[in-house]
Amino acid sequence: MHHADTRRTNRPKLSRTRVGGTMEKVMLLLKAGAVLSLTGSLSAQFRIARAVAREWREIERRALYDAIRKLYQSQLVDIRENDDATVSLRLSQEGKERVLRYDLDKLTLPKSKHWDGLWRMVIFDIPESQKQARNALSEKLKQLGFIALQKSVFVYPYDCKDEVDFVVEIFNVRPYVRFLLVQESDVDLHLRAKFRLQQQ
Repeated sequence: MHHADTRRTNRPKLSRTRVGGTMEKVMLLLKAGAVLSLTGSLSAQFRIARAVAREWREIERRALYDAIRKLYQSQLVDIRENDDATVSLRLSQEGKERVLRYDLDKLTLPKSKHWDGLWRMVIFDIPESQKQARNALSEKLKQLGFIALQKSVFVYPYDCKDEVDFVVEIFNVRPYVRFLLVQESDVDLHLRAKFRLQQQ
């Protein structure tokens, strides 16, 4: 049983690597569980094993080669040795975090034709030592369509707990954030107008 090669000695870290379209597609395919087997060594010459799934064949060969090399040099992917003398790519921890960032950037909140009369309220008290995460959370909630009642109180009318949980996990602020369902408040009329909700 071979273990993943996690040695970094031959891989200079490329900080703040800019990930292009093919690199992003490779990372998303790896995240989805698509296996890509290679022969040879990434540090020298390598070839893509003949038996590959269709999603890999759809990527132009030279672009795929270049993307794999850059991802490996940037430590966004690791390799796993197989019993048949090939190696398989997998996302490194840093690569997994980068893919989650893509998902975060594409995240949207659901809307409904019929409002159930409940407010989804996110409140938080994040310490000054995590100011960057606090500011990022506030900006993301605004971007998603929440309305800020106060600096650390945000409101949205539709079910969004799963999406909020995802955002909170990404910013690693779970202990400081609360999600509440609120039936009424003294700013209902203001919120209804802001969200353009029909009067029940």
